[in-house]
Amino acid sequence: MIRWREGRVVAVTRARAGAIELRVATDDGELAALAYPDLVGEPAEGDRVLLNTTAISLGLGTGGYALVVAIPDRLPPDRDEPGHVVKARYTPMQATVMAVDEQDSPHHAVLRDADDLEGMPVVVADLHSALPAVLAGLRMAGQAPRVVYVMTDGGALPLGFSRSVDELRAAGWLAAAVTVGQAFGGDVEAVTTHTGLLAARHVLGADVAIVTQGPGNLGTGTRWGFSGVASGEAINATAVLRGRPVAALRISDVDPRDRHRGISHHSLTSLGRVALAAADVVVPSYDGEFGHEIREAAAPLSPPHRLVEVALDGVLDAVRASPVKVATMGRSLDEDATYFAACAAAGRHAATLLP
Repeated sequence: MIRWREGRVVAVTRARAGAIELRVATDDGELAALAYPDLVGEPAEGDRVLLNTTAISLGLGTGGYALVVAIPDRLPPDRDEPGHVVKARYTPMQATVMAVDEQDSPHHAVLRDADDLEGMPVVVADLHSALPAVLAGLRMAGQAPRVVYVMTDGGALPLGFSRSVDELRAAGWLAAAVTVGQAFGGDVEAVTTHTGLLAARHVLGADVAIVTQGPGNLGTGTRWGFSGVASGEAINATAVLRGRPVAALRISDVDPRDRHRGISHHSLTSLGRVALAAADVVVPSYDGEFGHEIREAAAPLSPPHRLVEVALDGVLDAVRASPVKVATMGRSLDEDATYFAACAAAGRHAATLLP
């Protein structure tokens, strides 16, 4: 299940909140590696490191790093910090965190009986790559709402894996992040998507929340076997907490897989079968035959959902102004403009729901 390697750190190439990128020399050659300092300490040039190279051996794109499991000759000191919620539970890397909703949290009294998002718009998307585009759409009207990202655990578990979150926060586009379920590393940790949303609103002061899985996506080519099913569950959570769910459709006109061409089967299943509560499903106003096909494909989602057609003038320029370079499934903005336009359109609509 795990491919183990031993190596020496050749260079520390980049550091960001929660993650350090390295070059490591091994018997297989020099590899790109990633260390999470909260788990293993801070590696330095010359350190001997133990690596998990499974992702590289599988040729994974998003997860294509060797992961540092330990710096065995220089273990980090014990950290006596509050918090008893365990994430990555019952794995060799399990770690305790202070969850915002646990009894010892200073915010426990706020969240103990909280069950109302007060109509806060919540944009729900399938893929992590939607995040910067949704933010771009939210800012199109000249507004700069306080946006909190709620990261679910369908993709990467450590928030630190995401370069986008680090850069969006540095640019002031993203105010904070909550990591829920088994995901960890956010400004606050939460046990469930429900308490993550409530924390975004009542602890972090969000005007808008965006919910997606972390970087990476698991799909099996079956109707139900994909991690994006959780986006339908996030719609339900938002509605039951009296928020305003807004669904970003996953759309592409260039994806080589038929099941993701037009409106992805991920969106059709998660919204059509999993999301039992009504959401505003944003239907981008594409031109010509493709636009007609998208409207026809979206039609069965209503009811229960409300289909909201949103104009696309200026959305790609807004995405180009993002402080991060966008990409999805290895495709750039110009290579898959329809996908990013759909995500930005969802943000554009959510902005109209702000008071």
